[in-house]
Amino acid sequence: MDFKQAIAQWAEILPPASVITDKATLNKYETATYHTPHSVVAILKPNNKEQLQQIVKIASEHKTPLYPISTGKNWGYGSSVPTSNNCTIVDLGNMNKILDFDQDLAYVTLEPGVTQKQLYDFLQSKNAPLWIDATGSSSQCSIIGNTLERGFGHTPYGDHFSNVCGLEVILASGESLHTGFGRFSNAKAASVYKWGVGAHLDGLFSQSNFGIISKMTIWLMPAPEYTQVFFCNVNKDELSELVNSLRPLRLNGTLKSAMHIVNAHKAVSAFGQYPWKEVNDVTPLPSDWLEKQCKKSKIGGWNASGALYGTKAEVALARKKLKNALKHIKSVKFFFLDDRLIKMAKMIKKPYQWLTGVDLDKALEIVEPLFALKQGIPSNTFLPSTYWRKNTPAPAADEADPDKDRCGLLWLAPIAPMTGQHAVILEKIIEDTLIKYRFDPAISMTLLTERCIDSVIAITYDRDRQGEEERALTCHDELLKKLIEKGYYPYRLSTHAMGQLPQAEKGHGLAINKIKQALDPNNIFSPGRYEN
Repeated sequence: MDFKQAIAQWAEILPPASVITDKATLNKYETATYHTPHSVVAILKPNNKEQLQQIVKIASEHKTPLYPISTGKNWGYGSSVPTSNNCTIVDLGNMNKILDFDQDLAYVTLEPGVTQKQLYDFLQSKNAPLWIDATGSSSQCSIIGNTLERGFGHTPYGDHFSNVCGLEVILASGESLHTGFGRFSNAKAASVYKWGVGAHLDGLFSQSNFGIISKMTIWLMPAPEYTQVFFCNVNKDELSELVNSLRPLRLNGTLKSAMHIVNAHKAVSAFGQYPWKEVNDVTPLPSDWLEKQCKKSKIGGWNASGALYGTKAEVALARKKLKNALKHIKSVKFFFLDDRLIKMAKMIKKPYQWLTGVDLDKALEIVEPLFALKQGIPSNTFLPSTYWRKNTPAPAADEADPDKDRCGLLWLAPIAPMTGQHAVILEKIIEDTLIKYRFDPAISMTLLTERCIDSVIAITYDRDRQGEEERALTCHDELLKKLIEKGYYPYRLSTHAMGQLPQAEKGHGLAINKIKQALDPNNIFSPGRYEN
């Protein structure tokens, strides 16, 4: 590997500001929300596909490893830090063009630097009756970056990779490959029929290190006539009943969206910080404090949120089916919300507080961002939750930077069949392990598809607090091992977890290795990424 010569050649083809080697900036790209051991040689910021292709050709010539990122805001999973040492980061944030848009057919083609907010603002500027599906992470997160990790959101288009229709991939040779019908230059249906003809390749470039995605077409959701968001909660011991009662509604299409169920720990930590003084520095949260807070904020043992979409008549029917399906659960409580009710609450909030003592402002702070997410509106509202265990106050949402502020965050997200039995097994494994290491068992369970639960576990800590990072990493590793032993594998991996999966069947490993060797013979793309 000849790093110096490669950097010199990159400097010849890129503007000066696009080749970065100063230590302060390198340190920033080497920082995540947990300990990472790998160093970065340089940072390259191409402005277009042609520059990206030249970068890749030079890297292949000198056998210099590259680690592409979109915006680097992959908090809890590794941020922008590479999976091996001495990589050059290719930051695709400057490739942020929306290349094609069809309002009638509801699709958009974009580059890796396009963020959730950018696409949302674009659709608003066009007055287009179309929605994106937004995650609860930063509004500045890359759409392509999240989609390639098979991320998910909150609407009927919540399973992001299932709404991809064609990729442009830069291979290690510097050549570009188009998937689906896109490989034919005159194909009319490349953006509307994902399968193309022959072998379907899109999945090869998701959660892999076979190439760099330079553009992607995604489908957008037509805005429904009416949306009504619902919240319901049940006692902690009624999780199994809740899941089993909701499953038929997901299967028959009554509930069209990815709906989220969170436990009390998760609900409390979403909108506040750890009460260090109140609990005399005890961890995890004492049960009496948690019970008191839940009673005060009307939080249940498990709390579900989702949305109903369609005409007003369709939503009314779905609401009736939902209430009927859950009425046998003794503790269930419902709350329904729409635009009209939010506007009304804003109008009467002051006199309502005078009369009842209830602060509607605080209630709106919680429900309004959730309501917005169910309509594809991105927000930074939930970013301060990464500061849950910091001793210092969390910054304003738009100023939050978990990497810089040394927030500790590790995500682990196992998939399970959508039955109450599996949900309860997951709950016990997670609670027992996190409490053992004195972390709060903040759990969400998303009914992601019609048949599966995606349980997202947040191990949140303070990197500046002595011993917490070591405990967090050990806790993560033990939890991952326990989940795998019971057959619950994660849908994505943090860079810390890569390499921790057990040996898979021989044929799978041989096939992946042969594909890697054929497409990237010098192993220049993200060495170690999703490799065992």
